[in-house]
Amino acid sequence: MKPETKKFAANVGGETFTFETGKLGLQAGGSVTVTCGESVVFCAATMSKDVREGQDFFPLTVEYEERMYAGGRIPGSFFRREGRPSGDIVLTSRLIDRPLRPLFDADIRNEVQVILYSLSTDYETQLDILAINAASAALMISDIPWNGPIGAVRVGRIDGKFVINPKHSEMEKSELDLRIAGTADAILMVEAGADQISDEHMIEALELGHQAIQPLVEAQLRMAAEAGKEKREVQRFSIDSSKADQMYEKYREAMTALLDAPHSKAELSDGLSDLKTEAVAEFSGDDAELAEAYQEAFESAYKKVVRDRILYQSIRPDGRGLSEIRPIWGEVSCLPRVHGTGLFTRGETQVMSSIALGSPRDAQEIDTLSPITSKRYIHHYNFPPFCTGETKRLGGQSRREIGHGALAERALIPVIPTEAEFPYTIRVVSEVFGSNGSSSMASVCGSTMALMDAGVPIKAPVTGIAMGLIKEGDQYVILSDIQGLEDHLGDMDFKVAGTEKGITALQMDIKIRGITPEIMRNAIHQANNGRAHILGKIVEVIAAPRPDLKPFVPRMTTIQIPVEKIGAIIGPGGKNIRAIQDETNTKIDIDDNGLVFISSTNGENSDAARDRILSMIETAVPGNLYTGKVVRVTDFGAFVEILPNVDGMVHISQLDSERVNKVEDVVSLGDEITVMVTGIDDSGKIRLSRQAVLEGWTLEEAVAADTKKPGGGNGNRGNGRRNGGDRRNDRGGRRDNR
Repeated sequence: MKPETKKFAANVGGETFTFETGKLGLQAGGSVTVTCGESVVFCAATMSKDVREGQDFFPLTVEYEERMYAGGRIPGSFFRREGRPSGDIVLTSRLIDRPLRPLFDADIRNEVQVILYSLSTDYETQLDILAINAASAALMISDIPWNGPIGAVRVGRIDGKFVINPKHSEMEKSELDLRIAGTADAILMVEAGADQISDEHMIEALELGHQAIQPLVEAQLRMAAEAGKEKREVQRFSIDSSKADQMYEKYREAMTALLDAPHSKAELSDGLSDLKTEAVAEFSGDDAELAEAYQEAFESAYKKVVRDRILYQSIRPDGRGLSEIRPIWGEVSCLPRVHGTGLFTRGETQVMSSIALGSPRDAQEIDTLSPITSKRYIHHYNFPPFCTGETKRLGGQSRREIGHGALAERALIPVIPTEAEFPYTIRVVSEVFGSNGSSSMASVCGSTMALMDAGVPIKAPVTGIAMGLIKEGDQYVILSDIQGLEDHLGDMDFKVAGTEKGITALQMDIKIRGITPEIMRNAIHQANNGRAHILGKIVEVIAAPRPDLKPFVPRMTTIQIPVEKIGAIIGPGGKNIRAIQDETNTKIDIDDNGLVFISSTNGENSDAARDRILSMIETAVPGNLYTGKVVRVTDFGAFVEILPNVDGMVHISQLDSERVNKVEDVVSLGDEITVMVTGIDDSGKIRLSRQAVLEGWTLEEAVAADTKKPGGGNGNRGNGRRNGGDRRNDRGGRRDNR
């Protein structure tokens, strides 16, 4: 029997979002589909029945999987099935996770799994926004304790006007790509890329986005009321407040003294570890179970000490003022053969970014449901364990590394020159050599320096800063340039990147249940003051892009050719283009619009390749002389290849200044002769004359002489040099006194 389904609709930005439940995934804790246009995303949320032994944190997993059949496509992998998720898919999973996590109670230990699939796409509706709303709705109707719902929208700015949930095709014209998620009362997550947008426009977009999510929140509340399950009772693992109070009263002064003493990150960590061992031993003795409880109590007490000092005394763990930036220094050209390098150090956080410039063929291909199929600016970020003084198993890139690399990439894309201005693929790799907070923003700063060192003509330097928040009730303070401890014990990690002109990237994650637009406004203004300070330090090292590329960077030459000539350049199976590359030692790429890119470290090789290509696309022009090879001989004339793959016919009557009885008396297969183009008919057939060259005629004289011949025959030729001395025979440059 077909199950009964329930649907709930919300109108957002003129589009209808339809939440449906009761059809798919009925054994999950909660399952929904969200539809907008012809795009559909499914989500199932499920909680484990038992708690894993030794689990000391809330285990939430969010996995978004893109099904290529949703767009009527077959995956491009060898196995023709979806494999390891691409970077974009990982970023979508992170995007969904970030606004969900703060609304779970931290004392839950049951595993929660949120799994999402793309089921259909119209290639216009953006699936990430559907996915966030689907995850929220699935949790709302499930038996999982959660303090939602949330709504999510995208905000664009096109032709000076804000647009809610712009289509993929519209985003090409948008100077803003803002994704925002929140509850009815507060903002939980922000992710934005922008083309140097002003503070006020960004704040206006945030406020507009928060208003736009309200119908989505209301629809989910209706859905939960009518179709939701009763929330399950689960075991809670909260810290014993009395034990935390004991620790606070006994060791507050010792913790304060430890924070007041001059220290590095490692020294503070070592001192805190010794103090914790002493405190736990004093309260628990030899009782292992009690020791575990007092360890948690110690952490709780330490968190309170740090937060109270910041909130009520404006004293940060390293002694800085609330808006003070850590000491900064930097270098460029750090490595001898790298195309560009920038080393940026802020406090104990140190990042070196290196640039590699390649040809268009080095652009990254993207095989996803997005209409974007490649990118020529690529930013990677590596965070090894030694950068925090730790040892861990090395593996592939973590989600965090992928996310930080994408954030830095988003921050810098608005200042990267177009392919027409700078025809290179650009790869930046940010290596974190030391981390004590804000390494993602350090990678933005180091990469700005590296790009300028490489001679990439960026529009303006980009700097970035991470902001923090300590909030209790209505009282709060905003911190500039947070370090690791402030991130760990604080309530917000708010990253802002941009130029002097405006913001290029924004990312906010919070641990509390939302912040107000007022807090975001204050954080943005305070962040911009910090970015201005950092920019001053960068300019002291390198103020502008170098005028020239490094000597070992491949030089790129571009040629625009007619689109219809692309096939001729490539040749059957790529034969022609491979031959040019092999013979000139160059790399050649051609885009779909006929733009040819020639890459070579040798100028002469580049020129040779360019000349070869230009000769291949040259078209025959009446009146022009061409030296070509005889490719076919017939009774009535000879066919001469005057340009690559372009030939014309010299009629027997046009082969010489004297009467010719047999074509082979004048030319043979393979001979090179010089001819004039005397005409091209409507079908493209080319008429050639060797006589016109020998007689020194103009085009008009050649055409007139040809038309006077009865039937185009071999009569006497008018005037000219028919009785004159030596005449040129163009076969191999020899003279013929015949």
